Amino acid sequence: MSFSQRLFSFTKNFRPQLCSRSIKTTSSVYTAKMTVRDALNSAMREELERDKDVIILGEEVAQYDGAYKITKGLWKTFGDSRVMDTPITEMGFTGIAVGAAMAGLKPICEFMTFNFAMQAIDQITNSAAKSAYMSAGLVSVPIVFRGPNGCSAGVAAQHSQDYGAWFASCPGLKVMAPYSCEDARGLLKSAVRDPDPVFIWRASYYMGNHLTFQMKRCLQTS
Repeated sequence: MSFSQRLFSFTKNFRPQLCSRSIKTTSSVYTAKMTVRDALNSAMREELERDKDVIILGEEVAQYDGAYKITKGLWKTFGDSRVMDTPITEMGFTGIAVGAAMAGLKPICEFMTFNFAMQAIDQITNSAAKSAYMSAGLVSVPIVFRGPNGCSAGVAAQHSQDYGAWFASCPGLKVMAPYSCEDARGLLKSAVRDPDPVFIWRASYYMGNHLTFQMKRCLQTS
């Protein structure tokens, strides 16, 4: 399957199903307000419950609940075998995540900031992104790379870079940048179920705030 066909399959799976009343713009369609942080958390929780092969690993994702509390409560619910803290070794834990994906698991590999992903660039752009095509489709790498991207307050120049266009130009990688809670929930769940590597990030500036969005009823359980 070509990359364009794989990308079409991903976008088709993400396309939200419209509920019967969502055609009308009425307040009854929106039943909850949610932050992007909570949307990402609920999506990961549901995917961990749905599929025993889904795991999460990264710096401070377990006992500390994540640097931005995106993984809050997941370690307490699913334990050390599903939600794993790693040392500050991006190349190492990214390589472990890529190898786990090749072996049949579905890792969500979290970077505290995507600036640190530069430490693991070979694992991402060569081991993860190209394996499906260099093996004629025999090796699948179903992995999600997740974390904040871009500038934020008080993080200095080294942690303020935006790698969206850079990674989007790498063959074999899908790059998603959700804005609202509906985007975040749908894209993350689709990314976890995708057979190929997917980047999904949120602007660093908004990761810790409490900006809320309305969530359609039909998207809260999809």
